[in-house]
Amino acid sequence: MLSYRHSFHAGNFADVLKHLILQRMLAHLSKKDAPFCCIDTHAGAGSYDLSHAYALKNKEFAQGIGKVWQRDDLPPCMLEYVQQIKSFNRDAKLTRYPGSPLLTQRLLRSKDRLICYELHSTDVELLTKAIKRDPRVQVLHADGLQDSIKRLPPAERRGMVLIDPSYEVKADYTLVVETLKKMHLRFATGTFALWYPVVDRKRNQALELAMKATGIKNIQLFELGIAADDALPGMTSSGLLVINPPFTLLTEMRVALPWLAETLGIAGAGHYRIEQLAAE
Repeated sequence: MLSYRHSFHAGNFADVLKHLILQRMLAHLSKKDAPFCCIDTHAGAGSYDLSHAYALKNKEFAQGIGKVWQRDDLPPCMLEYVQQIKSFNRDAKLTRYPGSPLLTQRLLRSKDRLICYELHSTDVELLTKAIKRDPRVQVLHADGLQDSIKRLPPAERRGMVLIDPSYEVKADYTLVVETLKKMHLRFATGTFALWYPVVDRKRNQALELAMKATGIKNIQLFELGIAADDALPGMTSSGLLVINPPFTLLTEMRVALPWLAETLGIAGAGHYRIEQLAAE
């Protein structure tokens, strides 16, 4: 798991969906005056150079943010997300893509907090530099899945947790469910967003069944695919399981996901799923 570097995948179709939903959840939290706390369990390097050899190896961003950021027909719920991406770039040229820590940092108010975890030694240094000296943000070189449990519930009693592992280790599919159960027991009113890739549909089906078996209520699923499921290696779809989502999220995704599937799908093969995995 420590070999994973998001630099190869920054700005791809999975990031577009993940960060759009992240932005919508943060915007909803900000509607109330009370402070909130966000935890990012797999924060990464924070900012990614799309002109670097890593990003250019497969040019995954070209099939993701590259197809979205200059469109003038964006669904309304995507406007703020795309505007954030533009704010990290100059002269209408796409050269950088911010990771979830920097996107979250931009939306924090003075009274809000962000706790970022990263295990990769190089990436945690890059993340610390990208965050700069921000008293609202704490960067920790530690296991986000294990260490963050003890930080729940946050002192603010409001907030969200983003869980975004690489799933390079198959055990992650089981570990994330076990961790979410513990987190939810400590912070039942919090919002939790679990990202997942689709590289083997059977694993995803098992993940969904395991989440249902936890007994946790109010779980929504949002999935975006750019190609049909394939037995060959590679990610064809990705999604998020959101516990206690904002009441507005379902309506927004019913507009955004069809548009994204059509815009990002390869040769018309884009598709999406929206499901209420567990009732309120």
